[in-house]
Amino acid sequence: MAEALSVSGGRRTLNLSVRAREGLDAYVMLLPWVVGFVLLEAGPFVASLGLSFTKWDMFSSPVWVGLSNYQDMVADRLMGMAVFNTVYYTFILIPLQVLATLAMSLALNMKVRGIRWYRTLYYLPSITPAVANALLWMLIFQPEFGIANFVLQKLGLPRQLWLLDIRLAKPSLIIMSLSLVGGSMPVMLAGLQGISTELYEAARIDGAGRWQLLRRVTLPLLTPVIFFITVTGIIGSFQVFTSAFLATNGGPQNATLFYVLLLYRNAFQYFKMGYSCAMAWALFVVILAFTVLQFWLSSKWVHYET
Repeated sequence: MAEALSVSGGRRTLNLSVRAREGLDAYVMLLPWVVGFVLLEAGPFVASLGLSFTKWDMFSSPVWVGLSNYQDMVADRLMGMAVFNTVYYTFILIPLQVLATLAMSLALNMKVRGIRWYRTLYYLPSITPAVANALLWMLIFQPEFGIANFVLQKLGLPRQLWLLDIRLAKPSLIIMSLSLVGGSMPVMLAGLQGISTELYEAARIDGAGRWQLLRRVTLPLLTPVIFFITVTGIIGSFQVFTSAFLATNGGPQNATLFYVLLLYRNAFQYFKMGYSCAMAWALFVVILAFTVLQFWLSSKWVHYET
């Protein structure tokens, strides 16, 4: 009987045939993922790059147009509006999101009775389906019977149109997104709990108060977590789609026409698939550039324990 293991020089070494079988088994187990990745992700990813240089309506053969799609993006009036709306949304939402996550995590890091229930309660909205969350906020911001206007009336303030108001539509969507900050709360909370209590004790001995502890100990040691939340938040906010698509569909007067919503319209309403592929690649380059920039700037403000 052939042994899977052979003894040589008093040490047990793996037989080559066993190594080969183990390697084959590993490749067989990886095969479904590899096939799925190539067919469903890598393949379309590369194909979209080629299609971005074509004019294609999905019903006829693609026609090569070179850089025409990218040139049309520069002259597209709606593109300028979509870029402005997306940048406005991103650079107002992300700072508020980081601050809200930090405040929530500091509150939920306290040792009080029932704290686990509070943490669960604040985390639950983040796992609510995006469609359900958007529909809920549409009811809250409903001008006639929504809770938002009910609260304003109780405070003696005038009613607002919220999602129907060109001035308030984007801020309303930002408020909708802020309701989901519980998703990043566990990461921030883990960062807080990873800070050694000895550092706080040493700072207190030196006479530091609560504000000094927050500013001199907590925030510097949380910068890696803040950096992570900022990077992932910007990547996600540049791709905002569901809330705008369901709640406003880009209105009123294109006030919430975000970049990905315009991309969706070009692809599946106007059937300008080549143009939408060019838009997708432009967005990819912009997100990549912002991410690289943030990593480069992180050396100036992110502090690691090592």
